[in-house]
Amino acid sequence: MKFSPLFQRTLLLIGNEAMERISQKRVIVLGIGGVGSWCAESLVRSGIQNLTLVDSDCVCITNINRQLMATTRTVGKVKVDVLRERLLTINPKAQINAVQKIFSADNADDFDLGSYDYIIDAIDSLKDKVELILRACRTDSTFFSSMGAALKIDPTRVRTAEFWKVKGDPLARALRKRFKSSKTFPAKKFLCVYSDELLQNKGSNSTCGTDCCLCPKAALTQGAPSLQGHEWCSSKAQINGTMAHITAIFGFMLAGLVLQDCCN
Repeated sequence: MKFSPLFQRTLLLIGNEAMERISQKRVIVLGIGGVGSWCAESLVRSGIQNLTLVDSDCVCITNINRQLMATTRTVGKVKVDVLRERLLTINPKAQINAVQKIFSADNADDFDLGSYDYIIDAIDSLKDKVELILRACRTDSTFFSSMGAALKIDPTRVRTAEFWKVKGDPLARALRKRFKSSKTFPAKKFLCVYSDELLQNKGSNSTCGTDCCLCPKAALTQGAPSLQGHEWCSSKAQINGTMAHITAIFGFMLAGLVLQDCCN
């Protein structure tokens, strides 16, 4: 198979057989935020040709510090659409499917998770993450999950582990508590990206509400459908600080797990 020159350096490293395997894989990334956006870009730059992006949100001004597609020019626009447009400038021949939905128990059957080779979880919502983990683990797809990337600054403490062996991560602890209380457990083991670092917020959220309100208004004034104005900030019990280098490392490590698996 002849590959585009844009993959020449990747091809040089991993060879034709692995490159062909990568090009044939179908991947879905659920949650296109600080983690999922960088994961998606790394996958496309590395040769993934068929990628589905799932997220309900629009770009918020507070996303700019850490999310790949978030800039002052994209505030108010649908995240999956903006990211899809960017990824197609990298590889115009890629099949990038943008799905503006909230993955939840109510619509999980719409996603046909078993049709993908790899399922990437970068969802923030605890209840939706629980639903995704349970459903993904019932498929034959390879599943990788991101734990919490907020309240961290040390890149050397980002690592991978099997879900039940993740230590020091509050999100993993909350997920395990949910599974135990419901007596419903993932049907198979899966790898997670996490960090055992946990800092405290030192700043104030006092400006967040005012600035975040600009996002749905901007979206609606562009004649967008109602969901385009959807935003999470006002519904979160607590908003924690995050930084681009940590969320990007999480995303790149998730992509790396996919690519490494393809090359083995």
